[in-house]
Amino acid sequence: MKQYQMKTVIVGGGFAGVNLAQTLLKNNPNIQVTLVDRNNYNFFPPLLYQVATGFLDISNISYPYRRLFRDEPNFKFQVGELLSVHPEENKIILSTGEITYDNLVIATGTTSNYFGMENIQKYSLPMKTIDDAIALKNTLLQRLEDATLCTDPVMRKRMTTIVVAGGGPTGVELAGMLAELTKNIFKKDYPELADLPFDIFLVDGLPTLLAPMSQKSQSYTLNSLTKMGVSVKLNKRVVDFDQNKVSFADGEEIETQNLIWAAGVTSQRFEGMPDGAYTRGNRLMVDEFNKVNGQGNIYAIGDNCFQTSDAAFTNGHPQVAQVAIQQGANLANNLIATLNGGKQTPFSYNDKGSMAIIGRNKAVADLPKPAIHFNGFLAWLMWLFVHLISLINFRNKLKTAYNWVAAYVTKDQHLRMIVRSKVKNEEGVDYLM
Repeated sequence: MKQYQMKTVIVGGGFAGVNLAQTLLKNNPNIQVTLVDRNNYNFFPPLLYQVATGFLDISNISYPYRRLFRDEPNFKFQVGELLSVHPEENKIILSTGEITYDNLVIATGTTSNYFGMENIQKYSLPMKTIDDAIALKNTLLQRLEDATLCTDPVMRKRMTTIVVAGGGPTGVELAGMLAELTKNIFKKDYPELADLPFDIFLVDGLPTLLAPMSQKSQSYTLNSLTKMGVSVKLNKRVVDFDQNKVSFADGEEIETQNLIWAAGVTSQRFEGMPDGAYTRGNRLMVDEFNKVNGQGNIYAIGDNCFQTSDAAFTNGHPQVAQVAIQQGANLANNLIATLNGGKQTPFSYNDKGSMAIIGRNKAVADLPKPAIHFNGFLAWLMWLFVHLISLINFRNKLKTAYNWVAAYVTKDQHLRMIVRSKVKNEEGVDYLM
């Protein structure tokens, strides 16, 4: 068995973890990389909402890790979830075993934050994983099927009313896509419901949509969604959801069975990591080299780390893909430099701008250097291009481009199937998820 000079274990195969692994493995035969993830595939979170609304198939935005790294002899993969860290022994305990390391990198990203509201956690539809996207699509389509058979007008209204909580890019993109679905597709596919308005609400506790973006982007987004038929409610904090109505802090209620939760994220805590290593949102505090505070060989990158050493982002970096990608590459280069006796480079984020798609021919984009704002068709083309080239391999790019062109030309899509997996419960009885 080959002896490696450095064994690096990466927990989490998102933007940060994959870019770290790819950079480490490039022309570095003395480094072994072990990637751990609860799934056996990488997926592209910015396009999850298109899977949830039936415009893209799962295979368009996902790719198996073992296929991605098939030609890397120094690469190992293990399915599993991180249960605990044992820094004194340089090992981690997974749901599927244990692994020792020379360097440990935690890149587990975030999960939905329900802010302690149990009913919302139990009954709402989140949008963080492939499983979430499939469940959301199945649920909404099943509600429409149920509505076609329902004779109670109040219940039918609840089944066809959708509330999206969260005015960030995910919430905006979902609300816009749902508005186009109700206008162009739902009333054609479900003629029994043609007389219903299919109300779409987008709600947020802040006074603006797309809070981190420019005022021009915020205004354009609000005006565009309103013209598309979305009811936007700002300064509205959701406090409860009982499966039949959404309740707000000011006492207002919306009758609905459909609450899509895109209102916040939080990171995970792991046994063995000291409480002092965490800060707000359960993010791990790291230094300028992404080393976890107080740890000699444990690093954190991506959405689950909090770094204040970057002069332009002293209050932490935004939890976006570009930060994760750049941190992954920078940490890889630093680990390689350390192995070869070189000098490490502090992380400095190169902000390439932000964008959000609203609907057909409608999007917003803000570029920081120089400060330029785009909206409408040009911003829409920019959004399509950036997201297309960001997909992990050529096959995904080609399939996604085909789906987008077909959907644009026909104003339709063909992936509106309710597909459930068959599993056995504890008594061995089959049931559908």
